[in-house]
Amino acid sequence: MHGTATSGWLLVALCAAAGSYCLLRLRDSVGDQRGSVGGEALMGFGMAAMAVPAAVLTPPRWVWAGYVVVFFGAALHTLVRGGGSGHRLHHLLGTLAMVYMAGAMAVAPAGAHSAHMQGATGVISGAPLITGVLLVYYAGYVLWAGARLLPVPATAGPEGGGGAALVGWGERPELALVCRLSMGIAMLAMLLTL
Repeated sequence: MHGTATSGWLLVALCAAAGSYCLLRLRDSVGDQRGSVGGEALMGFGMAAMAVPAAVLTPPRWVWAGYVVVFFGAALHTLVRGGGSGHRLHHLLGTLAMVYMAGAMAVAPAGAHSAHMQGATGVISGAPLITGVLLVYYAGYVLWAGARLLPVPATAGPEGGGGAALVGWGERPELALVCRLSMGIAMLAMLLTL
């Protein structure tokens, strides 16, 4: 999206790192979890591409339209997979938010990209309600996910047991949550600059 070049590059790095971590998790994932992790990787890399500062690269309208098609397809894939888990609904909302942001950039007037770079604020006409709802949702999600990362007191293992089994770094649930939290923060930042 469009903001200062420094914040844009930080978003690119954050989202690309999250997408890369999801690709590494994809190796060890099976079944339904594999589709979810693959969707998260797509979101991470898509957000990284969209966050490239406009001063470096201002894509033509057809690129934004391409993002709309890709993320709309991802949303349809999430719907077709079915199920109503909270994470799947969050992923569906995320892909639809990406469709919304890419669509807003595709229909933005030609000078809107440079106006955002100069610090102008505003939202594409007719969309402040959608942007506001998405901002509230992602602010709540970031707070919720951040609170889940707070340390909890360690519990003692069973007596005589060998302790917890070693888990590979790609399978650790707190790292997956950190990945989702970082993408939530990036989504919040991108929505603020829309």
